[in-house]
Amino acid sequence: MLDIGCGDGDLSEALACGGAEVTGIDADPEMVSAATRRLPSGSFLCADALALPFDDGRFDLVVMVTLLCHVQNRERAVAEAGRVLRPGGRLLVGELGRRSVWAFARRLKGWQGDDFWRTARFFTAAELAGLAKTAGLTVERVGTAVYYPPNGWAASLLAPLDRHLARLTTFGAAFIAVAARKPG
Repeated sequence: MLDIGCGDGDLSEALACGGAEVTGIDADPEMVSAATRRLPSGSFLCADALALPFDDGRFDLVVMVTLLCHVQNRERAVAEAGRVLRPGGRLLVGELGRRSVWAFARRLKGWQGDDFWRTARFFTAAELAGLAKTAGLTVERVGTAVYYPPNGWAASLLAPLDRHLARLTTFGAAFIAVAARKPG
């Protein structure tokens, strides 16, 4: 599996614990070093999500979690992910929902000068699914979670309602996930 935008390797480690043979890329050399320390059995390298250094059809699974919000050419990033998937392989994309309190809090940080969040873009479920479809992938599932605000006491009150809200709407979801498959 390929973890695009692997960061410090947290997700890669979890997937490896589940039996996956993990390759991860990140544009930040410090993150690649951190991921390598966290998961020595993985293969991590510094690379650009817009020009993946892998042959076509190499991976069974590609994951991109909170990456697209920081990439200017999102269509190209998803197309590259699709390119390196084998026929029948799966892409999982997870991003902050545009209409959530969590995204608003990050926008606010950007407006206040935080460079990491200044240029971030957040998505609706339809936009994420559209990116996968544009890349020639078949969307199989769209899921959402975290309808509560990033506040301890409010979260404890509202978290039990999360699953019920996810069944009703994607509006207000802090996290949106899209699963898509490469035809073949």
